[in-house]
Amino acid sequence: MTDLKASMYQAAVRPPGTGIGAVVVEFTNASGKPCVVQGHPTVAGAGNGSPQHSRPLKVTPTGSASAVRVAAGGKAWTKLTFVQVQGEADGYCVSGSKPVTYPTLVVGVPGSGAHQVALDEGALAECDDKVTVTAVSATKPS
Repeated sequence: MTDLKASMYQAAVRPPGTGIGAVVVEFTNASGKPCVVQGHPTVAGAGNGSPQHSRPLKVTPTGSASAVRVAAGGKAWTKLTFVQVQGEADGYCVSGSKPVTYPTLVVGVPGSGAHQVALDEGALAECDDKVTVTAVSATKPS
């Protein structure tokens, strides 16, 4: 569906560490008719904010995916939780890998295209190129 618009904001419930840690991606049905979304999104970090330089993240899906009917103007959500950067300033990864910062993400919804999203302020820092993703839901996550 091409009329699905996406935005992203910091989640209220986040893992401990430095940085964002978890975000909520909100999908709005911008068409004049209902649509159905379903599944666990794919996620890629857009290098330098450019989708052409995207780096796919390893997704761990959580929750069961069921069809979500989204009315015209209605919303659906997914929550992305990252392996959190620890420490201050540039921080570090517990695994020993180097933290990576992405100004934007490309979130793909099965059957509904890929959507480039960014936070209003700041970039996402994460470790290990891993993300836990909830199934798209009609219930707004915290």
